[in-house]
Amino acid sequence: MTRRSKHTSFDPDAFWADIQPGEVLLSARGITKQYPGGVLANDRIDFEVRAQEVHAVLGENGAGKTTLMNILFGLIQPDQGAIYLRGQRVHFRSPQDAIRYGIGMVHQHRKLVPAHSVIENILLGHPRAQGILRLREAEEEVAALAETYGFRVDLRAKVWQLTEGEKQVVEILKALYRGAHILIMDEPTSALTPVETEKLLESIERMSEHKLGVVPFITHKLPVVLRISHRVTVLRSGRVAASLDTQDADEQRLAELMVGRPVLFDVQKPPAQEGEPVVQVEGVSARSDKGNLALDNVSFTVRSGQILGVAGVAGNGQHELAEVLAGLRGVEQGRILLNGQEITRAPVLARWQQGVGYTPAERTEVGSIGEFTLVENVAMNYFWDPDYNRHGVLDEAKLRELTEQILEEFRVAAPGPHVKAKTLSGGNLQKVIMGRVLSRRPRLLIANLPAQGLDIGATEFVQQKLLEARAEGAAVIFISEDLDEILMLSDVVAPMYEGRVVDLIPADQADKETIGAMIAGSYQQQEGTP
Repeated sequence: MTRRSKHTSFDPDAFWADIQPGEVLLSARGITKQYPGGVLANDRIDFEVRAQEVHAVLGENGAGKTTLMNILFGLIQPDQGAIYLRGQRVHFRSPQDAIRYGIGMVHQHRKLVPAHSVIENILLGHPRAQGILRLREAEEEVAALAETYGFRVDLRAKVWQLTEGEKQVVEILKALYRGAHILIMDEPTSALTPVETEKLLESIERMSEHKLGVVPFITHKLPVVLRISHRVTVLRSGRVAASLDTQDADEQRLAELMVGRPVLFDVQKPPAQEGEPVVQVEGVSARSDKGNLALDNVSFTVRSGQILGVAGVAGNGQHELAEVLAGLRGVEQGRILLNGQEITRAPVLARWQQGVGYTPAERTEVGSIGEFTLVENVAMNYFWDPDYNRHGVLDEAKLRELTEQILEEFRVAAPGPHVKAKTLSGGNLQKVIMGRVLSRRPRLLIANLPAQGLDIGATEFVQQKLLEARAEGAAVIFISEDLDEILMLSDVVAPMYEGRVVDLIPADQADKETIGAMIAGSYQQQEGTP
């Protein structure tokens, strides 16, 4: 595909005909990519995908996974190496080239237009959308495709009305409708509920059984990898650390290959040393951005040295709860007390000054400013502090020293304190945000999805930092959609459903099945229980 004539004469139906089980469909040889500044993202990587297999690609943040997949999809050009499809060397100048050759990619961050319908998003950019658009015919074709692989979605619904799981389905159908025979999925289960995850895995199994044949699979969730994949390739520091059959792997081995050291899957949580109440939430109600009642008469108390784990499926009020506590969202009724003092309508800065710390789920949109340096990002939690601000002038030397301490203590992989935040991987950016907040020793820490999308090593580190804050006497409100994580870290579990806290359950009395039923709205109290 080095000349335009080859591009225009390519017949995808003929190219992908007569695929044999186990045939090597895609082969990457010696893929190397170096970024400005000397960062070697991919170092002579060999990788292949066979027909009718699910091939998982694992690695820590910054290991080179995304760079490799972006090269295979034509988003990035390699410095060295070659890509072959069914033995034919190809060169992708753009994603359009990769799509034409039968490669589809489902990105972790959705590439959909919220105001358009599902079918409109699927057709957007499709060659058939360039001429006369036969919408009903396209709907029938997409519906048949969805039925083949067990997907369910309303093709006429607007994307903004969909759950994260449904948006994922739209992205997959969009790729398949364009003729994808090789489907790359970046963190496909990271934002899905347990039920949505199960449905997606069943559909992936069906895809691998059909002529489509192959699903390169990128994820941090090792139980998912072990269940769904046939082979695993582990990247570490831009190189292939191992490539093996999944049947020969287990969680411990894969984690050690990723990180380069043994990994603790169960953090050691010492008994809680609970003290006085730090935050009291009394009958709080609040509305979402759409005007719906997002919090409905929520009440709880968190004490010093205690972690309250807020569990729930996305969209059930956890996000609004975090913003209400941080001062970013108004309260319609009820009140919030911090150390006995009402802060219901206190501004954000006043809450910081009284010991509230907040790590938002949106690292790039809310938690940091990408064009700012790390020093400037740290300063956002210190600009008002008289130790760092004298008569309106920031002490840049002290802020730089503080940032360097945070980078060292939180093991942030960054060239220095003056690099821009946008250059950091998700895990390293999260460490900076956590470090910036925890360095103030908050009395109340609100951690909203602090480990979402992080690799195993970064997740382990963040979890340890939450336990350290607890040990130092902070009251921690920990919000997560991972029930295993909630049960492992929490002292008290607060399942949320449709804006309400269903119950407050001591962690030693909680189990995954009961909590799962509560957050799904299917929990039935036994007769005689309060």
